[in-house]
Amino acid sequence: MIQAIGLTSDPRKQLPPAVDDVSFEARAGRVTALLGAAGAGKTTALRLMLELQRGRGITYFRGRPLHRIAHPSREVGVLLGDVPGHPARTVRGHLRMLCAAAGVPARRADEVLEVVGLVSLRDERLGTLSRGMDRRLGLACALLADPHTLVLDEPADGLSTREGRWLHGMLRAHATQGGTVLLTTADPKEAARTADRVVTLERGRLVADQEAADFSRTRLRPRVAVRTPHASRLAALLAREARTTRRSVEVVRESGNRLSVYGSTCAAIGETAYRHGILVHQLADEVGDMGPDNAARLSAEPRADEAPLTPARETITAREHERAAAQPVTVPMRHKGSATADDLPAPREASAAPDGKPATPQASTGESRRADAPTDDDGPSSPTAPHAAAPHAADPHATAPPLDDSRSADSSPERLPDLPPPISVRPAPSPLRPLRYELRRAAGVGTGFLTAAVVLVVSALTAVLLARVGHTPHPRLLVAWPRELPLPPAALGAGLLGAIAFGEEFRHPALAADRGTVPRRLGLLAAKLLVASATALALAVLTVGCDLEVLYLVYGRELAEVPADWLALSASWIGLVVGCAWAGVLAAGLFRSTTAGLAAVVAVPVLLVPLVQKVLEGPSVRTAAGFPLRLRELLLSQWPFGGERYLAAAARVIAQPVGGALALSLAALLAAYLLTTTRSRVR
Repeated sequence: MIQAIGLTSDPRKQLPPAVDDVSFEARAGRVTALLGAAGAGKTTALRLMLELQRGRGITYFRGRPLHRIAHPSREVGVLLGDVPGHPARTVRGHLRMLCAAAGVPARRADEVLEVVGLVSLRDERLGTLSRGMDRRLGLACALLADPHTLVLDEPADGLSTREGRWLHGMLRAHATQGGTVLLTTADPKEAARTADRVVTLERGRLVADQEAADFSRTRLRPRVAVRTPHASRLAALLAREARTTRRSVEVVRESGNRLSVYGSTCAAIGETAYRHGILVHQLADEVGDMGPDNAARLSAEPRADEAPLTPARETITAREHERAAAQPVTVPMRHKGSATADDLPAPREASAAPDGKPATPQASTGESRRADAPTDDDGPSSPTAPHAAAPHAADPHATAPPLDDSRSADSSPERLPDLPPPISVRPAPSPLRPLRYELRRAAGVGTGFLTAAVVLVVSALTAVLLARVGHTPHPRLLVAWPRELPLPPAALGAGLLGAIAFGEEFRHPALAADRGTVPRRLGLLAAKLLVASATALALAVLTVGCDLEVLYLVYGRELAEVPADWLALSASWIGLVVGCAWAGVLAAGLFRSTTAGLAAVVAVPVLLVPLVQKVLEGPSVRTAAGFPLRLRELLLSQWPFGGERYLAAAARVIAQPVGGALALSLAALLAAYLLTTTRSRVR
C-alpha cells in the first residue's frame, strides 16, 4: 500500500510549485492511475514519492518511507521514462548487472526475460531496441527483485494497442497477486479501462480521487461511436429525429466517416440506420474525453479484417451490445474479437467490495500471498504460496500474448500473463554486491578493452620514437614518458578508465531510477576504487612488458635491459598509474562527469606539480634534512620483514613532486567526496 501525504515540490523562480499538497492512497491488490494532462505534475509527484527530487511531504510504502527500507528495490520497482543504460550493453548483460546490484541470483535475469518475451533479444544492444521492446525491458528491470509495489510513469506511452494491452495485462496480473500498482497516464480512457482507482491531477493539485466506475460516470462523457460511409446523411437524420422527439442529442462529425453521438444509444441509432437503409461499419458505446490526441487516434480507418455489417445485422448487434453494457464487469481485461481496439468495457461497478478491497477471488488469493510476506527488515522472505502461474490457471479473463508469439489469435480468451517466481533477498547487504556490480558493469561494454589496447599501441610507438631520437633516460623510455608530456599514456589511460567508471553512472544512470539498488554509496566507491586499482595495475605491467618487447625487437637487447633499481622504480610507476586511476574515479564521482574526472587527472602535473615545486624550492629558514634517519628512529626499526624499508620507499615516492601533488589531489578529492556524501545522507 502506498500513502502519499502532502507532496509539494520546491518552487522555482517565482513560479508556483509543480505539485502542491497532493495526498492519496494506492491500495494493495489494485491498479491506481495518476491521471493528468502534460504538465499536471504526475512525474514530479512520482519523483517526490521516490525521494528523487527535493520537496515537502512524505510517502509510506507499507508503512515505511523509502529511506527507511533496507532493500528499496525489493519493495518498489520503478520505471521512469526510457530504460537507463549504456546503449552498447546487451539486454541480458544489463539485467545481470542489476541483479548483482540488487543482490539477487544472476539466473533471475533469464526468468524475467522469459516472462516479458525478450528471450530472443537477450543478446541485442540496448541502443537498438524499439519503443515496445524498451518498455518490456523496463518492466523486466522493475520486476527483477520481485517488488511488492510497481511505480511506472506512462508505461504505455508510444505503444501500439496490442503492446499496451499486454503491458496492462502484466500490471493486472501483478495486482491480482496482491501487489500494488501505481501508474501515470494522460489518457482518461486508458485510466478508466485499466485502473481500479483514478487520481486526477490538474496544475499540480488534486482535483478528484475516485473509483474507476465513479470516474467513468462523473468525469467522462459517454458517447456512441458510429462509422458509416453515409456519415453526413445519418447525422442529418439523427439531428432531425432529435428535434422531432425533443431529445438532447449532439452529433459531432469527426474526420473521415466517423460520427460521435452524445445523448443517444446504440439501439436508437441502429434502428434509425436500419429504417433508412444506411450501411453501418461500426456502432459501439464509448467513454472518454474527445481531446485532439484521442480524436486523431479514434478516427483511424477500420482494420481490413473488419467486415461491414448489414442494416438488419446492425440492429441486432446494437441491441445485444446494449444488453451486454448493462452487465457489470469485474476486471478490466478484455477478450479478443472486439469491434475496435479502443473500445471501453462497461463501468466496473462490481470491481470493488464495499470495504474497498478487490472483489475478485484471484485478487483475494494474491493479496494474502504478498501482504503476509515478511518485509526486508524481518529477514529473507520464504513465500509458501504456489508458483506464480497457479493463480493464473483459473483466470478466465483475457489479455494479449507477448509480441514474439506469432501465432494467430483464436476465439478463446487468454489467461493473465505469468509473473516471475518469487525470490528471496538477503537481509544484510553483502560487501561483494557492489563489487559484482562493478565487475559486470566494466566488462559489459568494450570501452575498457578498447582504451587499454589504444594505450598499449600508443605507448609502444612512443617508446620506439623516443629510442630513435635519444636523450631520454632509460626508466622513462621503458614507460614511454617523454619530458614534454605531463603524464605517460598508461597513466592517462588509467585516469580515463577511472573517470569512465563513475561518469557512466551519471551519463547512463542504470541505478538512478531505483535509487536503492546499491546498498551504500561508500560501498560503491570502494568497489570502483578496487576495480580501478586492479585495472591500473594490469595496465602498468602490460605497458612495461609491451615496451620491453618492442624495444628488443627493434633495437636489440641493449635497450631492453631491466634497471638495477627496478624495485623502487616499479613502486613509483605503479603508484603513479594507480593514483591517476583513483583521481579519475573520485573526480568523476564528485563532479558527476567523465570529462571532469579526466581534467582532474591532467591538472595534477600541469597545475599542482609546478605549485609543489615552487613551494619546495622557495626560500626557507629550515630544511627537512635527515628526515629518513629521524623517521627510522621514530619507528624504532621494529617493523617485521624489514617493513621500514618499504615505508621509506613510499616516503621517497611521495616526496617527489608528481607523487606529492598526486597525494595532495587524492586527499582533497576524497575529503570532498565524503563531505558531499555525508551532507546528502543528512538531507
